[in-house]
Amino acid sequence: MPRDDRRTRTFLGRLPLPERTFVADALRTETVGGTVLLAAAAVALVWANTPLKGAYESVRDFHFGIEALGLDLSVAHWTAEGLLTIFFFVAGAELKRELVIGELRHRETALLPVVAAASGMLVPALVYGLVATSMGGTWNGWAVPMATDIAFALGVLAVISTHLPSALRAFLLTLAVVDDLGAIVVVAIFFTSTIHLPALIGAVLGLGLFFHLHDRRRVHGWYWYLPLALVIWGLTHASGVHATVAGVAMGLLLRVARDGESGRRPAERIAHLIRPVSAGVAVPLFALFAAGVSISGDTLGQVVGRPEPLGVALGLTVGKVVGIAGGSYLAVRFTRARLSADLAWADVVAVAMLAGIGFTVSLLIGELAYPDPAELEPIKAGVLLGSLTSAVVACLLLRLRNNKYRRLYEAETVDENEDGIPDIYQQDDAHEQEPGSSPEPGEAAGPDSGGGPGGSSSPTGNEPRPQGGAQS
Repeated sequence: MPRDDRRTRTFLGRLPLPERTFVADALRTETVGGTVLLAAAAVALVWANTPLKGAYESVRDFHFGIEALGLDLSVAHWTAEGLLTIFFFVAGAELKRELVIGELRHRETALLPVVAAASGMLVPALVYGLVATSMGGTWNGWAVPMATDIAFALGVLAVISTHLPSALRAFLLTLAVVDDLGAIVVVAIFFTSTIHLPALIGAVLGLGLFFHLHDRRRVHGWYWYLPLALVIWGLTHASGVHATVAGVAMGLLLRVARDGESGRRPAERIAHLIRPVSAGVAVPLFALFAAGVSISGDTLGQVVGRPEPLGVALGLTVGKVVGIAGGSYLAVRFTRARLSADLAWADVVAVAMLAGIGFTVSLLIGELAYPDPAELEPIKAGVLLGSLTSAVVACLLLRLRNNKYRRLYEAETVDENEDGIPDIYQQDDAHEQEPGSSPEPGEAAGPDSGGGPGGSSSPTGNEPRPQGGAQS
C-alpha cells in the first residue's frame, strides 16, 4: 500500500536510536569544547581589560609565516582563517551526513528544521537592518547576527546542568549546522572583493583531486590528505576567497555510505577524529584572540547608542528567537505536523533564545564586515552583549522546565536489562509486533513513535532504505 504522506508528523519527537547515539557522541565533545571556549573568552576579556592589555595586543597582532606565498599573517588572522577552517570542515562533514542519512535526507523531516534555521538567519538580519537604518546607520553588519554558536550554547547548558531532551539538542545542532553553511555562503559571496582566478582554479582542481582520492579511489592515510588540504587552503586564501570556505568544501566532499559498509561511516569517522581538535583547540584559540574587547562604560554606551552595534545585539537577542520560534510555529501551522506531546512551545522559545548565542561565527563575520579596528570594537561588544543576554534569558527559561526535562531524560535512558539499548526503544519495537498494531508498510507505528527534529521515523532506525551503496 502506498505511503500516505498526508499523515500527521511529529515535530521534536523522540529521536531514532542511531540518530540519538550520533547526536550524543557529537554533542559530548562539543560540550567539553564549549566549556573550554567559555574559559578562553573569559581569559580574553580579562587579558584585554587589565594593565596587560598591551601584551595581549602585541601577541594578537604578531605576524609570522611565509611572506613569498602571501602568508605572513598575524596570530589573529591565522586563527580566523587557519584554525576556523577545521571548524568549518567538521560543519561540512556534519551537514553531509545529515543530507545523506540524517534528518535532512527526507523532505518531510527536513522541512521544519530548515524553515526554522532559515528564518532564524533572515529575521536577525532584518532586525539589524531595521534598527541600524532607522537610527541613521548602514546595512554593513547585516550578516553578523545570523549564526548560532553550538559550542558556546552547549557550554552554557553544561554550566547550568540542564537535562535538555535529545530531540531539542538535535534541533539546536541542526540549526547550528545549517547556520554555519549559511554563514560560509555569505562569507564566500558578500565578503570576497577580488578574485585571483589562477589560484581559484587551482583550489577547485585540488578539491577535485581530494574527491577522486577519497570517494573514487578510496585512498586511506592522513599523509595523503593533510598536505593536499594545506595546498587547497593556501590556494583558496590566495584566490581572495575566505580560506574557511575550503574547509566546508572538503567536509561536504566526504563520503557517506548508506548501507553495506562495515564500521563507522567515513564522514562520521573523520568528523569524530577531528571534532575534538575543532571544539577543544581551534575555536577556543580563535575566541582567545577575537573576544578581547575593552569593556567600559564608553564601550557599552556605544553598543546602546550607535546603530550598528545595537542592531547586532538586538538581532541576536530578538531576531533569533522570533525567527526560529516563529518559523517553527508557521511550519507546523501550515503543514501536517504537530509538536510532540512531551514538549510545549515554551521549550521551542527557550532553545530559540539559546540559539541567539552567535559568538564564534558572528565575531568572524564582524571582522570581515568592519576591517577598521575603531568600528570593529563596538561591533564585537554588541556580539558579546547580545550573546550574553541570550544565554542568561535562555538559562532562566530552561531551568524553569528542567524538572520536566529530567523526567524525559530518565525515560529515554533507563536500561533495566543492561543490554545497552534504552528500554523505551525496545518497548516501541514490542508494540509494533503486537497483532493488529503493525503499521502499513513504509510507515512508522504512529506520529509519536520516533522522529527527529523535523518529523517521525522508526525508533530503532531500521526502516527500509533505498538500495545502493555509497552516495556523495
